[in-house]
Amino acid sequence: MLRGRALPGAVTGSPRTPQGHPHDYVLVPATRHDAVPLVLLHGSDGRETDLLPLAERLAPAAAKVSVRGAVRTPGGYAFFRRFPDRRIDEEDLTGRLQPFTQLIGTALTELGLHRRPVAVGYSNGAIMAAAALQTNSDLFAGAVLFRPLSPFTVAPITPLNGLPVLVLDGADDDRRRPGDGRVLAESLRRVGADVCHEVLPTGHGIGELDEEIAGRWLERHDG
Repeated sequence: MLRGRALPGAVTGSPRTPQGHPHDYVLVPATRHDAVPLVLLHGSDGRETDLLPLAERLAPAAAKVSVRGAVRTPGGYAFFRRFPDRRIDEEDLTGRLQPFTQLIGTALTELGLHRRPVAVGYSNGAIMAAAALQTNSDLFAGAVLFRPLSPFTVAPITPLNGLPVLVLDGADDDRRRPGDGRVLAESLRRVGADVCHEVLPTGHGIGELDEEIAGRWLERHDG
């Protein structure tokens, strides 16, 4: 069975790990085949089932690829390593981007999908999604980033040509410095992304207002 709460339409069987890839993932097939697929990236100490209930509420008809981070942590998994002072290990993150990109292609092929997905990332997963956007403009059709920060000290100059991105910060987020999301949003805008950035009256967790804004944004970009 799926680890965590099984959802309608979810593929049964254990989370799968393609040969040569470090990531497990769960697939949920679409119930409306023209819906844009979603790639779900959990936060620190999370796992591949964490964002499935949220994604089901945001886009119930969409196919979903929910990925488990490749780095083992005390409470679960992450997508890249950090130094003891919590700085991002950029060399480690960069080295994990190619297998992550290959994994997305493998999973979409398994679902029989031939269109670019939208990334939905939270915290550590949002940082990984941002790094993928900044290094491979062809991977995603857009991104919803909950509580991200800039992956790189010096951002790559990869043209994003109007790629839509939603960045949602929490004004009372005790795991981010004020302005972290704004710095990322401005970095993405400078290379041509169409960025919507909002600071919400909340903390680090994803709340109802996040869901409302993300749901409306996904509806506008589902096509």
